[in-house]
Amino acid sequence: MASTQTANEQLEGTIAGRIVDQTGAVVGKAAVQLSGEAQSASQIAISDALGQFSFSKIAPGSFLLTISSEGFAAQTYSGILQSGEHYDVPVITLVVASASSQVQVTLSRADLAEAEIKDQEKQRIFGVVPNFYVTYNPAAVPLRPKQKFELAGKAIVDPVNLGLTGTLAGFQQATNAFSGYGQGAQGYAKRYAANYADMVTGTLIGSAILPTFLRQDPRYFYKGSGSIRSRIFYALASSVIRKSDNGQWQPDYSGIGGGLAAGEISTLYYPKTDRRPAQLMFENTLIGIGATAAANLLQEFLIRNLTPHAPRYARADAKYSVASVPKGQANCEGSAHASNPEY
Repeated sequence: MASTQTANEQLEGTIAGRIVDQTGAVVGKAAVQLSGEAQSASQIAISDALGQFSFSKIAPGSFLLTISSEGFAAQTYSGILQSGEHYDVPVITLVVASASSQVQVTLSRADLAEAEIKDQEKQRIFGVVPNFYVTYNPAAVPLRPKQKFELAGKAIVDPVNLGLTGTLAGFQQATNAFSGYGQGAQGYAKRYAANYADMVTGTLIGSAILPTFLRQDPRYFYKGSGSIRSRIFYALASSVIRKSDNGQWQPDYSGIGGGLAAGEISTLYYPKTDRRPAQLMFENTLIGIGATAAANLLQEFLIRNLTPHAPRYARADAKYSVASVPKGQANCEGSAHASNPEY
């Protein structure tokens, strides 16, 4: 019985390829849609600055690729993916669209943002701890209001975050922090509820509500290039500035305002003996800024290497040539990824 099950087991595979035009020049930012009988829903990848695209964890079976890019005629490619196979699609050459076929099927900015979020939701430190609020794409599309709330909701109900909240409550109980809550199961429950309320209010206000109204992006934009000194300065500065939805940097009204608001709300449920309304609110805000700066430094220099599914995108300032691409260079997992050895 066991041997029969093993023999019938179907392993997921990968599909990768490269897109060029009729002159042999690479075509970046082309939309590649994957569909097939074995796929529960179609997937979309965006070709990188080397013209490369890839799909990972694909169920074996027949598949269809639909390639579109502005100024080119749409093209399709079909194939069959075997169990556990890495399928290399022959180089796809796009033809310039004729005057009668200028209307192209292209991805909307909302679709691009959704694809980026799907990448972010796979980001977990050591494959476990959520690492949702960082994007490794320097040209990431701004999130829509709905997407900001969806990302916040996912972080709030993530089982690992719930477990970390419980661990913090246990540490507080062991050290008798917030002694007004008492001890025993009731004291632990109160500490857990207070910590969870802190996380919910801080995440909702600072990463969804205020970013929506103030049109700011709640994510940390990984730099990953330049001198160590410039990256340190960038990480520290990003604790008090934030990228707006129009791509401009501005004071982090959302993060700082969210910290102040969450601190004010926390005075409603912390023990009276531990309440110092104005002082507690500003202390928590300053602590939050410091913690964000420390987290940004870890993001910039360490966490990416500890995140198995962290996508790789082409740097906006990188210079490429087709001749510099090593033959058979491996593609990274996920959609809209770039296999850039210099990154």
